[in-house]
Amino acid sequence: MARPLSDDRRNTIIIAATALIAERGLGTSTADIAKHAGISNGSVFTYFETKTDLFNAIYCELKEELIATVLAAIPNDQDEKSQLRCFWSARTHWGVTNPGKRKVLAQLHVSDKITIASRRAATVSAAPILNLIGQVAMRGTLGAAPPDYVVELVEGMAGTTMDFMIANPAMAEEASQAGFDAVWRMLA
Repeated sequence: MARPLSDDRRNTIIIAATALIAERGLGTSTADIAKHAGISNGSVFTYFETKTDLFNAIYCELKEELIATVLAAIPNDQDEKSQLRCFWSARTHWGVTNPGKRKVLAQLHVSDKITIASRRAATVSAAPILNLIGQVAMRGTLGAAPPDYVVELVEGMAGTTMDFMIANPAMAEEASQAGFDAVWRMLA
């Protein structure tokens, strides 16, 4: 009888893989991931049938962490501008405080290894955020633009803002506010 899989070991693999991908990129070998996790190479494949499965698990976990962080920061009882500001603050703060995770998520976002199912799951989880961005954009110059395009514009501006915040910590709050002001003017 096979032993049940350990959630702790699975998480250890994901943490090790995330750290190595942040450092070395998606070409990181499963042997190096196993070594970094302190397990045998075969153990990686006990938990993830393929490297692609591992990538999708990492993508889903990082997206869920980011989405949960942002959703927890958005108050339901405030106007759209206040809600969008809370989204922006939480989004940029997560990226600045988790640079390795942000880097891995960016690499996986453009990877053809991420399945439609994984992308769809993230979209479903992020629906309240996407709806908020869409509602604000609907009234502005981007009202007729495809929703995915609008979200990518917001994410691009968030990335630029986070890069500046990391490079200039003394100006981080000022940069976050300026980034939000620019996003608001673009959307509304």
